[in-house]
Amino acid sequence: MPELPEVEAYRRLAETSALGRVIGDVHAPDSWYLKRGAEAATVRAALTGHRFVAARRIGKVLLLDTDAGPTLGLRFGMTGRLLVDDVAGVDKLKYSSSRHEPGWDRFVVEYERGGRLAMRDPRRLGGVELDPDEGGLGYDALAVTPGQLSQALHSHAPLKARLMDQSRIAGIGNLLADEILWRARLDPARPSDTLDGADLRRLHRHLRGTVRDLMARGGSHTGDLGPARAPGGRCPRDGAALVRRTVGGRTTWSCPVHQL
Repeated sequence: MPELPEVEAYRRLAETSALGRVIGDVHAPDSWYLKRGAEAATVRAALTGHRFVAARRIGKVLLLDTDAGPTLGLRFGMTGRLLVDDVAGVDKLKYSSSRHEPGWDRFVVEYERGGRLAMRDPRRLGGVELDPDEGGLGYDALAVTPGQLSQALHSHAPLKARLMDQSRIAGIGNLLADEILWRARLDPARPSDTLDGADLRRLHRHLRGTVRDLMARGGSHTGDLGPARAPGGRCPRDGAALVRRTVGGRTTWSCPVHQL
């Protein structure tokens, strides 16, 4: 699923291949995919004849600024991929397909001199909007400071649920959360406000380190815990049988021995 590492790869692809090209047309065949009341005609009018001039990312949201002012916001859900000129930002998503089905291209920008930018989403769980509410997103997980992390976790909610709350910390999905907490030796169901100073420092170190590590490896599905997240899976660190629970509404795998 596209989490921060994947969306950062999409941002880099857009930055190197999608900027500065005049937009000739926009195709939005799936009206449900346009969010916050946007309509195909409105988006087409806002983009046609203009250029993307910057590619930014906050958490799991890709932001493409235009020379005309509006910003195009792309959210990838569980199975969305970005392609520019048929080159994919990432080769593989854990819960998606790499096949090309024309009906999976939910949103397409065509350039005047040829080529295109496309949102390909088999399960149709992403979305496109104009001028997304950037203020509704929390601290970016790649840049969050220890103080900001402490502030974001000031709650009795389960630790994993708080880490995945995009309005608090933006960019962490299910796979990243399990990997971060496994590396940090913290129980995903532990109340967030029970962490002491040493716990917070360790969590911050592993949060930043895990995101950077999985970006370098190629995606959120490449963590050390990932292969064991299945029935019968054992902790790669100490060999204990992993526990499967639902925490924060998401399927969660953790080690009962070293995650406390």
